[in-house]
Amino acid sequence: MTHHAQGNGQGAGPDGRGGRQARGEKRPRTLRRRLFLTASGVLGGGVLLGGAYAVNFASVYGDRKMTNLGTLSFANKVRIPPLLEGTSDGSGGRRFTLTAQEGASELIPGKQTPTWGVNGAFLGPTLRARRGDRVSVHFTNKLPETTTMHWHGMHLPAVNDGGPHQSVVPGAVWRPEWEIVQPASTLWYHPHPHGQTADHVSRGLAGMFILDDDASDGAGLPGRYGVDDIPLILQDREFNDDGSIELRNVSTLESFAGVGNIGVLGDTILVNGTYDPYLRVTTTLVRLRLMNGSNARVFNLGFTDNREFTLVALENGLVAKPVPLRRIQLAPAERAEVVVAVEPGERTVLRSFPPDIGVGFPTKRLDGGEDTFDMIELRADKRLTESPPVPDRLRGAPAPIELPDSPRVRRFRLSGTNINGKKMDMERIDEVCPAGRVEVWEVEGNADGVHSFHIHGLSFNVLQYAGNKPAAHLVGAKDTVYVPPGDMVRLAVALPDYTDEKKPYMFHCHQLRHEDQGMMGQFTVVKPGSEGDAPRQIIAYARH
Repeated sequence: MTHHAQGNGQGAGPDGRGGRQARGEKRPRTLRRRLFLTASGVLGGGVLLGGAYAVNFASVYGDRKMTNLGTLSFANKVRIPPLLEGTSDGSGGRRFTLTAQEGASELIPGKQTPTWGVNGAFLGPTLRARRGDRVSVHFTNKLPETTTMHWHGMHLPAVNDGGPHQSVVPGAVWRPEWEIVQPASTLWYHPHPHGQTADHVSRGLAGMFILDDDASDGAGLPGRYGVDDIPLILQDREFNDDGSIELRNVSTLESFAGVGNIGVLGDTILVNGTYDPYLRVTTTLVRLRLMNGSNARVFNLGFTDNREFTLVALENGLVAKPVPLRRIQLAPAERAEVVVAVEPGERTVLRSFPPDIGVGFPTKRLDGGEDTFDMIELRADKRLTESPPVPDRLRGAPAPIELPDSPRVRRFRLSGTNINGKKMDMERIDEVCPAGRVEVWEVEGNADGVHSFHIHGLSFNVLQYAGNKPAAHLVGAKDTVYVPPGDMVRLAVALPDYTDEKKPYMFHCHQLRHEDQGMMGQFTVVKPGSEGDAPRQIIAYARH
C-alpha cells in the first residue's frame, strides 16, 4: 500500500527556522550539475543511459512529492502511551523493567504489520522520573537481533548511555543505573546498534522519557498526563502491499545519481502509532509534547487555521520566556513542548507544511522539502475546563551556558556520509574532551545535504545559526539541531562531568541512514589536563 500523491504546498507560511538566507549563488553546484547531466542524458534520447532511465527519472522524481491532504477522516482516537513511573526501592531509587520484543500491529486499516516494541508490539511506554532519582533499568532483549537502548538527551555516564558499545545480544539483559541530574525535560529512548539503527527504529522501538523537578511542578503549565499534557510521537512510515514496513527504498535514480540518500521517507503518518488520529481536548489549554521520531523526515508544524501557539520547552528543558509561534520546524530527534488554546466545540488540524530544508533542485523534493501532511485533529469538547493562563516567565528553565573568555573550538564538517572526512570506526576515539568545561563546537553542513546533529550525554545552546543570532524558538537547552546546508551552526557545549577514558559518547547526524552509513564520531571525557595522555583507540567494548 504505497501512495504517492501530488501536494499543492499551499499555506506553507513561515517555518521559524531562523537566520537562513537564500544562498543559491554561493553553494557548490557539483550535485546539481551531476543531476543536470544525468537528466540530459536520459531525457535527450538515451545517449548516456537509454530511454528506460528517462522514464525512471521522471517517475521517481515525480512520485517523491507527497501529501495526505484530503485522505484522512480523523477516525481514530490517538493512543496515549501507558505511563511507566517505575517501582520505588524505598531509598530514592526507581526501577524500570523494559523488554524489547516482536509483535504484530494493525497500523493501517485491514493489515497486520510485523513490528517491534518495548513492553508491547509497537513503540513503548512513557517513562517518568524526577531530578534526584536514582534510576535502574532491567532491559531484556527478546528480539532476533542484537540491539541497544539509548537514553536520548539524558545526562549520564557514557557506560550507561546505551550507544553502540552497550550492545545487548538476543536473550541477554542489560542493567544500567544512573542518577537524574538535569532539569525537567522531554527526552526519549531508542535503539542505537551501529549500522542498524534506522531499521530498529522503523520497526517500532522508541518511547518518551519525561523528567520532572520541583521548579517545573510550579511553572504553571498544564501537567496531567494524557489529559492536558499529551505526548505526541510523530513518525512517517512507508508500507508495502502486504502491510510490512519498508526499510530500504533505494530507487534507481538514487543509486545512479548519488542523491536522495536521506533514507525512507514515508507517505503515511502515525502519531503514537495511530493512523488517521484525533485528540479529544477537555481543557481550554492543552500542552503538546511534540517529538519528531522519524528516521529522516523534517516536519514544519502549525495549524490549518494558522492559530498561534506558545512554545514552552525545547529538548532539554523549559524556556525562560514562552515564545508565541505559528510554525515550528522539527528535524529528526528534535522535541518541543507547545501550549495550544482551544474554544468549546471547535476542531483544528495540526499539519506539517513544506519544510524549509535549505536545499534546491533536486534534493528539495527528494528529501521531503515539498511535502505536506495532516498529522492529527484536535477536537474540543462542547464544555471545557478552564485552564490557568501560560505565565510570562517560566520557573525552572535551565540557565544559559556561559562561555569562558577563550573557549576551545572544535569543528565538524558533515559531508556525504562522513564527519571531517572520516566514517565511524567503533575502535577510534575522534575527540578527547575535558570534563565540565564549556567549548564551542562549529558544525557545518554540505550545500546539498540534509542533516541534524546530536551530541550524546549533554546539552548545548545555539550561539549562531547560519551567521545570525538564533531565532527565539532556538534559544534554550538543546541536544539536537538541524544543520543549515552550506552553512554553519555554532554551539556552546557544556561537557559532561563524568570521566571515562575508555567508554565514549557519540556525536552524529540523526538522519538515521546517514548515521548507519558512517556519519558518526566518538568522544571521551577525561580529567582536565590529561587529554594528551588519553587513549585514542578502544580495544574492546561491552556486549551484554
